[in-house]
Amino acid sequence: MSATDTSRKPQRPYVLGIETSCDETAAAIVSADRQILAHRVLSQIDDHAEFGGVVPEIAARQHITHLDKLLNSLMEDAGLGFDDMDGIAATTGPGLVGGLMVGVMTAKAIAAASGKPFIAVNHLAGHALTVRLVEEVSFPYLLLLVSGGHCQILSVTGIDSFRRLGSTIDDAAGEAFDKTAKLLGLGYPGGPKVEAEAALGYAARFKLPKPMVGKPGCDFSFSGLKTAVRRLAEECVEKEGILTKSDRADICAAFQKTVGDCMIDRLKRGIALFRDEVGNGTFPLVVAGGVAANSYLRGRIEKLATEHNLRFSAPPLDLCTDNGAMIAWAGLERLRANPDIDDRDEAPRPRWPLDTDAKPMVGKGKKGAKV
Repeated sequence: MSATDTSRKPQRPYVLGIETSCDETAAAIVSADRQILAHRVLSQIDDHAEFGGVVPEIAARQHITHLDKLLNSLMEDAGLGFDDMDGIAATTGPGLVGGLMVGVMTAKAIAAASGKPFIAVNHLAGHALTVRLVEEVSFPYLLLLVSGGHCQILSVTGIDSFRRLGSTIDDAAGEAFDKTAKLLGLGYPGGPKVEAEAALGYAARFKLPKPMVGKPGCDFSFSGLKTAVRRLAEECVEKEGILTKSDRADICAAFQKTVGDCMIDRLKRGIALFRDEVGNGTFPLVVAGGVAANSYLRGRIEKLATEHNLRFSAPPLDLCTDNGAMIAWAGLERLRANPDIDDRDEAPRPRWPLDTDAKPMVGKGKKGAKV
């Protein structure tokens, strides 16, 4: 896990962050001067691999089983106690409600016992603000947030100020990677598996559709691309009787390149919209979320930033996927902005859009907008 220089004495405040929104049980302590004082992540990949995806009941049970021990180990790593914290933060949404409940209730109990404020953190805000943990990135900045459940282009003008410029109208990019890996028999988690196969393949062998490319706005769509991959795999099997290793690698390469083409097209339009909002000066283009750990996509986005005279910024790869440091940092940012913060009445929220004023693109049920 990446951290800043710990040779100097950390500056207050210190915030403990707990992340249990999906299938990682994670916690971290960060300080005001961007030091990660301790960090622990317990992955549940092996627990969910046989099912080809995350099973909510299993995830919640694993959080219950391991969170207390993980927190004790974390505090030992840091050489600190709960009383030394200035705030206790936890992912309060969006996510799997069973896992969220485990993290939120644990954090509230620690906050009550130690007399510290509880800070509710939006999981997506954790991703969005992580880059400010590792380097000097000032507001405003343009953000591409890509993960298993979310794919959005956002204008970020403050700690709690997000405006959605574009979003997926169906599947998220990470979901498309996972489903592509599953239908090709690559296993779970899909993102790293597809990236590894793509490195061995020849992308130009197959041509896949590029949903939304060339259309107005910044919205994404990956459902049709996923379906096209399935049909392509079926055609290969019909011709040769099996899906060969070269077939699989070439399909992965074509799929990954097509996702990249879609992202670049949408980002070009996002850059234009953002410039209309903030002016023609140089601003940061930030990419965050689990899919940002994909080196191929990351490289293409960095090249786009250079071409548009923008400063490319992204968390290190080990801070792109779900982790406790991003929650601790987002909590610290909120604490500094409002020292009297008190979120003890906040309940876990399975849906919690960053831009609450934006029209829902997906999931308009009674629980609120999904994205």
